[in-house]
Amino acid sequence: MPDAHSERSTIEGPEYRGQRRRWPRIATAGLLAAAAVALVLYLVEGRAALQPMPAGYSDDPIPVEAATVARQDIPIYLDGLGIVQGLNTVTLRARVDGSLNSVDFSEGEHVRAGQVLAQIDPQPYQAALDAALAKKALDEAQLTNARRDLTRYLSLTKSQYVTQQSVDTQQAMVAELEATIQADDAQVENARIQLGYTTIKAPLDGRIGLRQIDAGNIVRASDTTGLAVITQVQPIAVVFTLPADDLGAVSDAMAAGPVPVLAFSHDDVRQLAEGRLLTIDDQIDTATATARLKATFANDDNVLWPGQFIDIHLRAGIHRGVLTVPAAAVQHSQDGYFVFAIEPSQTVRVQAVEVSDLGDRLAVISKGLAAGESVVTNGQSRLVAGARVTAADAGGTAAEP
Repeated sequence: MPDAHSERSTIEGPEYRGQRRRWPRIATAGLLAAAAVALVLYLVEGRAALQPMPAGYSDDPIPVEAATVARQDIPIYLDGLGIVQGLNTVTLRARVDGSLNSVDFSEGEHVRAGQVLAQIDPQPYQAALDAALAKKALDEAQLTNARRDLTRYLSLTKSQYVTQQSVDTQQAMVAELEATIQADDAQVENARIQLGYTTIKAPLDGRIGLRQIDAGNIVRASDTTGLAVITQVQPIAVVFTLPADDLGAVSDAMAAGPVPVLAFSHDDVRQLAEGRLLTIDDQIDTATATARLKATFANDDNVLWPGQFIDIHLRAGIHRGVLTVPAAAVQHSQDGYFVFAIEPSQTVRVQAVEVSDLGDRLAVISKGLAAGESVVTNGQSRLVAGARVTAADAGGTAAEP
């Protein structure tokens, strides 16, 4: 029978042997886990080394463009879409019938008021005038004779050689011939007017368009096409629309004096001309809640053409002594407007601002900034609060902190 020691070895020995076999496995697993963690850290650090750090955590200053908050006077502009039209437009039409003898203008020519533009055959109308003059001369001769007879009758009445009835009849004849002369005068004047219509003249200064009929054709007063169209382009007009809510500001501006109006190209990039507001239409379009306005432009360089679409900026007033920044400096978030303001330490802070007017180029700041501060105008996408920056102005010159 085995002794006590042998029995304990038999019972406890396998348990101890199992524990000794598990320790090498645990140690091996620990080494593999440590190696895996080291590999992951190595890969993460390597990838992080290849990618740039976020702007707020980089030690290198971020280059940006900046501008200074300034206090200045800013015009208040109301914007609308306009179409150019001639200040006056006239269609040349024949006022008498006849053969068109000549066309005395060149297409596209600038013509002057009173300039002869076309000639209709005048001979039939000259003949009518001559006939009216001859008829008047005949009636005048008869009137002269009737007046002499009346004078003789009146002298013979005293000696009773002529009855009073004869005198009355002769007086009536004189009155009748005087009325006939008045009718002859009207006929002569009418014939002279008709003859004048055979010469077609420009009624105003302007640019004449394309010729609609050639010499040799028969023209009639009933024709609706006309010979050509004259458009007054110096000065020229622009009709544009503004919201009805803006009419109060426009009326106030008109009461203060002439209201400047700027004409820009349809893409609103290039200024074409500057003019003055002429009038406001007397009705508001109820369908669109807009009103039509008309402005005039000198157009000495012929930069505006009838039918051209342009952008209109009407100066309705001036903001006096307001704080301004370039519009590019103003950012928008779900909490409102903000800017990146540059501290003296050349770091940036996120500054909430209130904007009273935001245009294409300038923004008027009513709260949040002070004159002389610097704000970032370009490069905001890389910034966070506290980021270090190196600022240059819009012209590339280093800005003062």
